[in-house]
Amino acid sequence: MQHLFAITSLSDTSRLAQKIAKLIFPGMVITLTGNLGSGKTTLTREILLSLGISGTVKSPTFTLVEPYILKNFQVYHFDLYRFNDPEEWFYAGFDDYFTNQSVSFIEWAEKAKGLIPDIDWDISLTVTGDNERKLIINAQTEAGIECLKQLIANDVD
Repeated sequence: MQHLFAITSLSDTSRLAQKIAKLIFPGMVITLTGNLGSGKTTLTREILLSLGISGTVKSPTFTLVEPYILKNFQVYHFDLYRFNDPEEWFYAGFDDYFTNQSVSFIEWAEKAKGLIPDIDWDISLTVTGDNERKLIINAQTEAGIECLKQLIANDVD
């Protein structure tokens, strides 16, 4: 199941992020695909802020993963842009990050194809204009489909 969202401003991104933050749950794995500058990190940052992360939400481009501790679960934000070898996945112990007590956001997930556990949502971002983006959420698990159905039902302003 998939759904298209049109994003025309940072405030659109923020509104969608707030809705997503209310629906995601521990155990979810969310991948983000798109070219450089398509908004993957911005969307993730807005979701993290909506979840209550305070302080700076930085891109994990150089660290590969940034952890965030919330009251009821942990969030891991991966950026695999600099990921060169699938063996790095195992050396870094990334398998240990995927639990039913965490939510994982993974940018450039295609670089770890076959290594990432069940992906609930693949979010694809495409730049269509100066500040316009096409955002498609492709739900790939039963839990992801149910979550997307709720998001679509709540996507009325």
